Parts: sequence; structure tokens; C-alpha cells
Amino acid sequence: MTWESIEQLYKDAGQENLFYHVKSLSKEDKVKFHANLTKVATREPPAKLIKDCQDAIKLHETNNAVDSSSIKPLPASSYQSIIGDVESERKYYKLGHDAIQRGEVAIILMAGGQGTRLGSNLPKGCYDIDLPSHKSLFQIQSEKIIALQNSCSGSTIPWYIMTSAPTRNATEKFFQDNDYFHLTKDQIMFFNQGTLPAFSATGEHLLLSNPTDLFESPDGNGGLYRSIKDNHIIDDFHKRGIKHIYVYCVDNVLSRLADPVFIGFAISHGFQLATKAVRKRDAHEPVGLIATRDNRPCVIEYSEISTELAESTTEEGLLQFRAANIVNHYYHIDLLAKSLDQWCDNIPYHVAKKKIACYDNVQDKYLNPDQPNGIKLEQFIFDVFPTIPLDKFGCLEVERSKEFSPLKNGPGSKVDNPDTSRLAYLKLGTQWLKDAGAIVEDDVLVEVSNKLSYGGENLSQFKGKVFNEDGFYLE
Repeated sequence: MTWESIEQLYKDAGQENLFYHVKSLSKEDKVKFHANLTKVATREPPAKLIKDCQDAIKLHETNNAVDSSSIKPLPASSYQSIIGDVESERKYYKLGHDAIQRGEVAIILMAGGQGTRLGSNLPKGCYDIDLPSHKSLFQIQSEKIIALQNSCSGSTIPWYIMTSAPTRNATEKFFQDNDYFHLTKDQIMFFNQGTLPAFSATGEHLLLSNPTDLFESPDGNGGLYRSIKDNHIIDDFHKRGIKHIYVYCVDNVLSRLADPVFIGFAISHGFQLATKAVRKRDAHEPVGLIATRDNRPCVIEYSEISTELAESTTEEGLLQFRAANIVNHYYHIDLLAKSLDQWCDNIPYHVAKKKIACYDNVQDKYLNPDQPNGIKLEQFIFDVFPTIPLDKFGCLEVERSKEFSPLKNGPGSKVDNPDTSRLAYLKLGTQWLKDAGAIVEDDVLVEVSNKLSYGGENLSQFKGKVFNEDGFYLE
């Protein structure tokens, strides 16, 4: 596109504001600006970007006034708790384990986040939560894959790692520098999630990050679907014979990668899409809830249901709405292959009001606001749930202490910080040792490498061994 045509395309979308400074640009900078505007417009026409933002604002307002009468818990046919159900757990484990052994399982890791909140300039997966071994999140997760592969006669589990533009190079280098944590290089595939421009507070104008670039940010975990499509990952799944895909976030130190129980649960019931949940800590814990709306599966915000509904209980005394979303999902390859185009075209955008450091081309200065001054759009991975018939959707309730301890906040914060993640990881390994017959004195915590044990197995050698001080590391 010529400079005149790209300029007119943006002006027709009401974006004259982007060009107030063009006359002051050098010839070289004008070429850079043209290239950036063209790249963004090729991906999404500016008029559609503005419409998407306005639609997201309306959706935000609608959600705040939602009628909760159409919201109900998942039916028993779609919802099962594995807590204390040893028989079902064994049955599902075998089904999932067999699928891994046949080479039918792949993992997708969503790892586009930076460790800024944690005080780190590296990708979040590189973060060290201060275990005795000082392993990073990436290493902990790599070793879970190794343990599973070893239990499946060495079957390879492909690992697809979705990064973002700011984290891609650093993530790849981290894996290279650590010899891919003893996985094979060709079983790990890196790909980037997409980006979206940012908008003014009213959603009417696009923002500049500098004189030659629009401000762009990652498109949220729902951008996974377009990234799978754009990077032709379905084709790679087919070439490898993949049928079952496990998706998770990098910041959950307890996530059971390629969990055989979860995969077996989906296989057993013929679910095309499944998700894990943990029980809410209490009726008012601010978490997304897996439920139904108009008899379709969905994730709702805790604010979308009344206090009465939030506090309602079952005959067993459990909360009716207790299924807290932890972003651990299962997809069957047939569903992904069939639905990807539809999801990419129809998944909605959501509004995130943010403080956006941007370039003011009227005053020729950079703004670093201390209050939200703009909008970033993001997509949510669970917004495809309503497209799945209930008989093809499943939710498996798992034990929080065994499977969920997210790392969201920096040191010193109240919850979901490095201390809580480290403590959850150490408590789990210590409990495995106790279950295996080890003698662990009160308040002592032991780190058990996931390379040694994926889920508490292979620890009989420690029966009768005494652990009487912190700092033990078993590998």
C-alpha cells in the first residue's frame, strides 16, 4: 500500500490523530511509520479495530448488568470430583497413560507473560521461587514431562510453548543455555501469541508508543486460537498423530502437565473440551466460576451472580457454585481442527482499562500516567466454551493443594506470590514422602524433584528415612 492509501485508510476510520506529527518525521522514520501502520492494518483493518473496541465496551457494560437467573451449576453429566475417588482416578490414569504411550498427547504452554510484577526482567517461566534446588518454573515443568515420558517407555510428548514478542528471544535463549532441560530440542516448538493495538480511554482512537509505532500489547490467553491457526500447529498435530491436547499457564507451579487422569477423564466420557476446577475457598473468593448460562458451558465472573446464589449450598453442604477456573484445559484434535476458524472470527474482545505509557504527538512528549488512561483489548480462552454442547464438555474437580498455586504477585504481597508457590510445592512433595512411609518431623519441608516423581510415585525407597531439617532436596 502507498503512503497515501494507508494514511487514508486510517483517516477513514477516524484516526486523523495519528498523523499530527508526520511532517516532523525524517524520511527514514516515515518509512518505519508506514511499515508499522501497514502491518497492523493487514492483520485487522483500522475501522474494524475501532468497532471491536466499541463492541468490547458495550459487552463490559452488559456483563455488569447481567441477569443471573440464566446461570446454573454444571449438571452431574458434565461435572465430576476426583477428590477421594481413588477408583475413578486409577481408571482415568490408565486411559490417559495409554494415550501418552501411544504418542497421542501434546502440551501447549501459555508463557507470554513477563516477570515484571515479580521484580524480574525475564519471562515469568524463568523465575526462581527460591526452592532449595533454585529451579526455575520452566525447569520444574520440563522435569514433569521427563517423569511422564520415563513412565511411558520413553514416549515423546511434544511441548508447544506460546511466547510473546517481548519474551520470545529470552525464552528460547533460556532453554538453549540450559540444554533444553534434558528434553530433546525437536520436541519443543516455540510460537508467538498475537498483539492488538491500544486505545484511548473512550475507545475512539489508537495510541502511539513512539513516533513510528502504534502501541501494541499481547492479545490475552484467548489469542491462543489465532496463534495456533497462524502458526499451522494443527498441521503439526496431524503429522505427529496427536489426538489430545493439554493446555496450561506457566505461572502454576503445581500444574500436572499432560495429566493422565484429566486426559483419561475426557477420553472416558467422549468430551471434546474439558477443564479442571478447584473448590472455591469460600463463597466470596474473587475467582471465575465454571458454570452454565442458558444451558451452555461458560466461565462467569464472581460478580455476575447474586450473594444469595454465591452462598447457596448442596445437600452435602458444598457451595452450588464452587468450580473455580484454573485455566487447565483439554481439547480433542477433531474439535480444534473443526472449530478454529469459527473461534478466530467470533471470539469476543474484553476491555482492560490500563495505565499506558504512550507518545503524545501533539505535544511531542511521552506520557507516563499514574491513572488508567487507555484501553487494552484481550480475549479469554474460555469464551469458546458456549460453542460446545454440554454432552461434549466436561469439568473435573481436583484438589487445590495438589494442583493449583498460581504465581501472580510479587514478593511481599498477600496471596499468590513466590512464598505461597514455594510453600505449596514443598508441602506437596513432603506429603508424598509421608505417604510413602518416610518419617518427616513437624514443620520440616522437603523438595522432591519432579524428575524423581511426577505425582508421588517412585518414593518407596525413602520408607523409614528420617527428615529432620529443612533444605533437603531429593532428585
